[in-house]
Amino acid sequence: MSSTARPLRQVTSFVRRSARMNPSQRRAWETHRHRWVLDVPRGARSTSVALGATLDLAAEFGRDAPLIVEIGPGMGDSLVPMAADRLEVNVLAFEVFEPAIASLLSRLARDHLDNVRIAPVNAVDGFNCLLRSASVDRVWMFFPDPWHKLRHRKRRLLSAGFADLVADRMKPGAYWRLATDWEDYAGQMREVLDEHPAFLNEYPGGWAPRWDARPVTRFEQRGLEAGRHIFDLCYRRRWNSPANGKRA
Repeated sequence: MSSTARPLRQVTSFVRRSARMNPSQRRAWETHRHRWVLDVPRGARSTSVALGATLDLAAEFGRDAPLIVEIGPGMGDSLVPMAADRLEVNVLAFEVFEPAIASLLSRLARDHLDNVRIAPVNAVDGFNCLLRSASVDRVWMFFPDPWHKLRHRKRRLLSAGFADLVADRMKPGAYWRLATDWEDYAGQMREVLDEHPAFLNEYPGGWAPRWDARPVTRFEQRGLEAGRHIFDLCYRRRWNSPANGKRA
């Protein structure tokens, strides 16, 4: 595993929401979490990973298979149908909101999906501590918390440092797909990833067309109803390029 220093950043990149579950979510959590939720050793913070923790994905999934990582799938509006269409791959989800995980568990159980595992930790620690270099075949990051107020933008997950980390964990030729309904965040994504030496914009000079394989989530629908445009992006991990943001 790479020796990337941690923590990469101290600010929280996700909105703190109530952890209270409704009765159906509580039942799903108690019934299904041992099947799909990984028991990750926690650090000092509730969503952090303990130093030295490791993850044997082949053992957790019961097989070796291409790996897709989804950052913040929420209740699984896109994850569940997309995982169901890709039974030949392993899908690892980083999600910190336990009621959302509980709702996701209900959907996984309903559809009898066994190619998904959930790590209830933040994405920075998840990538940094639980994934090996050059181990990820795809990354999905759809509608991350926008932190749209100017004073909060430092909390946005996609930064140059996070791009370095993700680049290190991706295999050469792997794809990172992103979507947001906040124009200034979309611009920040483009700025960070277009300038990063490890990534190649698959649609240089413009945005990616909407990815038909991605179902419309409730977050996307809210954005559309509010009159916001949806921005899709697609980047490929370059071959033989540095992952740390330093140009050769």
